Amino acid sequence: MSSNNDDSGIGHEFSSLETKKIPVIEEKLVISSKVVETGSVTVSKKVLEEEVFADATVTSEEVTIERKEINQYVDAAPAPVRQEGDITIISVVKEVLVVEKRLMLVEEIHIKKHQHQDQKTYSQVLRKEEVTISRDTSGMDI
Repeated sequence: MSSNNDDSGIGHEFSSLETKKIPVIEEKLVISSKVVETGSVTVSKKVLEEEVFADATVTSEEVTIERKEINQYVDAAPAPVRQEGDITIISVVKEVLVVEKRLMLVEEIHIKKHQHQDQKTYSQVLRKEEVTISRDTSGMDI
């Protein structure tokens, strides 16, 4: 057997008792990460107040009561309540002693409604929030 120091095994004969080691290499990939600040974000909020004025129509009713004396004898009682246009009339009767008993219309009560409309201005403070977002990109870009 000739002694050759060439590890490639070319031109070398092996005996059946001789063992040759051949290295097997495998590469592996190791992945890791690290935290890198690339910037920052600032969020701020402010409350704005604004006084607003609103015009509104306010409706109110006023009732006028007028008593009208009638003092007439009637044969039959009139309707206790009746409506003539926007006037409500309530009849008031009494029995009076005469030679015979008869109804006398004493008075009528006239009720009339009046509507008034006034413009009024109301003042109220309303709040509104505004949010501002700003980004600081002084860090590294990735």
